Amino acid sequence: MTGFNIFTVSDLNRHIKNSLDNDKLLSELYIKGEISNFTNHIASGHFYFSLKDDKAAVKAVMFRSNAQRLAFTPKNGMTVILRGSVSVFERDGVYQVYAVDMQPDGVGALYLAYQQLKEKLEREGLFDARYKKPIPVLPEKIGVVTSQTGAVLQDIINVLSRRYPIAKIVICPVNVQGEFAEGQLVAAVESLNRQQACDVLIIGRGGGSIEDLWAFNSEALARAVFASQIPVVSAVGHETDFTICDFVADLRAPTPSAAAELVSADVRDIEYTCAKSVRRIQKALSESISYYEDKLGHFSPERLKRRCAALTERYSERLDACLRSANMMMGNKLESSRLRLEKLTTLIKALSPMAVVERGFAVVYDGETVVKKAADVQIGQALDLMFADGKVGVKAEKVELA
Repeated sequence: MTGFNIFTVSDLNRHIKNSLDNDKLLSELYIKGEISNFTNHIASGHFYFSLKDDKAAVKAVMFRSNAQRLAFTPKNGMTVILRGSVSVFERDGVYQVYAVDMQPDGVGALYLAYQQLKEKLEREGLFDARYKKPIPVLPEKIGVVTSQTGAVLQDIINVLSRRYPIAKIVICPVNVQGEFAEGQLVAAVESLNRQQACDVLIIGRGGGSIEDLWAFNSEALARAVFASQIPVVSAVGHETDFTICDFVADLRAPTPSAAAELVSADVRDIEYTCAKSVRRIQKALSESISYYEDKLGHFSPERLKRRCAALTERYSERLDACLRSANMMMGNKLESSRLRLEKLTTLIKALSPMAVVERGFAVVYDGETVVKKAADVQIGQALDLMFADGKVGVKAEKVELA
């Protein structure tokens, strides 16, 4: 086919890509459309989706470096305004939009991100009242995390110096807006907890736009505040401003000055309460002393003497009665024992061998042994006869058995 300029497919796609890339209109444009077929590629972090209206659709991609800067999570059905360029993916010959940035149409991206994070943390229970720690009544050390140059710090110091000068103020200066604010706020909360540097912690800043307050809508800060062992009072912005930090904190104050009042007792109230307690104690002691003085008045020396005499007489009578009873019991016991002894003596005498001997009988002894039967005696055996008045030696000449 002589005379024709023949392209390869690659040449064609490359030519179209170069044409689109060199088109100033398509190099940076804004496109409004509804997201569909949205895919968050986990491995690469890229977003793949289509933008459509009621008549047409176009493919789009947002690479990770741009996607991770978004303040919200894109979803199917969400209408957005996308900023990017149009080019061709040479391999497939498909033109698509390469998104650099996008924001929801009709609502700010930051506000949407705020709502999404709020719903997420609320589902996880980070806002639940059961996790809220009580604020100490009389803290010794009060931590303050805020800007060192702002009016907030001075307001807090002024309130605490006036109301509660006995507390030590532990200041942890941080940036409260800008790209470094989030990291510094998280580091401050974690550092104060590691060191147990205070009994209660105020974190906050003055008012501003949602962009100015955005560091306090950080998920990392929310989790650091939730994990804090030190009770946290959030005081961000004005009374009408609400941040994620407010919901996670143990207590939300409408302003930084109000936060200083919430964590401190008024020293004048403490003095008044102490003075009132002292007066109440003094009154109670005075009444108690009067009561016991009155009771002691009933115990005059004369009355005590009469009382002692009465008690002595009373117990003397009781002692005499006891002695008489004891003597009577002892006499009865002795008489009973004497009669029994006499009875036993009479019985012993009646059974004594000597009593038998005294009636004219004799006891026969073989040495020391009493001879009881004639059969125990041998002819010619020497024996002793015990009489009442002495012994007589005899020799057996004849033994007759019954």
